[in-house]
Amino acid sequence: MKTSAFVYPWDVVGDPDAARRIAGLGVRQVTLAAAYHSTRALTPRHPRHRVVTAEHAAVLYPVDEQRWRGRELRPYAAGDWAPGDAYGEAADALAEAGLSVHTWVVLAHNSRLGAEHPDTSVRNAYGDPYPWAPCIAQEATRAYLVDLAAEAAVRPGADGTELESLGWYGLAHLHAHDKTAGVGLGEAGQYLMSLCFCAACHRGYAQHGLDGEELARSVRAALEPLWRGRAEDEGWASVEKLLGAETATATRAYRDEVARSLQEAAVAAVRDAAPADFQVLLHADPVSYHCGANAGVDPAHILSVADGVVVPCTGGAGLLRPFAARGKGVLAANLTVVRGMGGSPGTLAEDARAARDLGADELRLYHAGLASDADLTAVGEALAQL
Repeated sequence: MKTSAFVYPWDVVGDPDAARRIAGLGVRQVTLAAAYHSTRALTPRHPRHRVVTAEHAAVLYPVDEQRWRGRELRPYAAGDWAPGDAYGEAADALAEAGLSVHTWVVLAHNSRLGAEHPDTSVRNAYGDPYPWAPCIAQEATRAYLVDLAAEAAVRPGADGTELESLGWYGLAHLHAHDKTAGVGLGEAGQYLMSLCFCAACHRGYAQHGLDGEELARSVRAALEPLWRGRAEDEGWASVEKLLGAETATATRAYRDEVARSLQEAAVAAVRDAAPADFQVLLHADPVSYHCGANAGVDPAHILSVADGVVVPCTGGAGLLRPFAARGKGVLAANLTVVRGMGGSPGTLAEDARAARDLGADELRLYHAGLASDADLTAVGEALAQL
């Protein structure tokens, strides 16, 4: 199975041994961040630092000023955590080590954008904004995301890209000192709390026969028993019970339509900018109403648009099945190999075989820069078995 390891530019830049060490794991490819959200990351082997704080979402290369001149929404440059063309410098070192380099592009997940342009954010039924979650129904936001996808994905020398957060983001978010787990909302509550009520979404709901103000009242009423600790967790069936089947279906139809058209536009823009045989994959969840970094998608649709998907499989590979049933496209199983982040590098060979049995033809390893030496040793041993 073709295997790629996720890497940040700051894992490589300034560490002359990093590229060789990653290649030595036995991977053939790296998925290197070109546009990424804010984070705080360990660099346990770097000769110059141990903790990198990326203060805001940023591109990790110099932008094309002609593309972005005069536009209110545009990418933010990185600070001292990834100055200049950090992506390009890391990509060159990794390619010299014999690795195929694919870009890793995070799109609809940007807290600084929401802080500086609050009208772009998802706004829930109570009026609360989610600054980390740009509303993908808004025209200006969609134009920004499509152009960012094309620019960040197609970096010099890249053989392909993986697009993350190309869809709806909602309530669930690992925010700084997050304190949102006090009430177990279940899948239904997460969906209801992730519905957007900005002006663009009000117009979108109207096109599906819904009045936005009335819908917001219905959502708030549906959430009341959940706030009192009586959450149901039967997936979409619970949403239908809480909101009413007809209303629930209309909200999902609207959101699916918005996400699909954005995904089509972004992938088309990447293809227009890319050389022939450039691979375009999407980080995806096979349940279309799910929100987050792994965008909820319809497997049949997304595999008619992108070359394939990267699917979260840590803790079990069951999410592969709906994609595998389509019988087309790249199907990459994403496995966390950092023990401290819930991964299991010691069972990587077993987990990879299980994923292969369910249809996966590639592996993604999260994350070569964050893992300890012991984790990387276990990864190398597992890949040698495979």
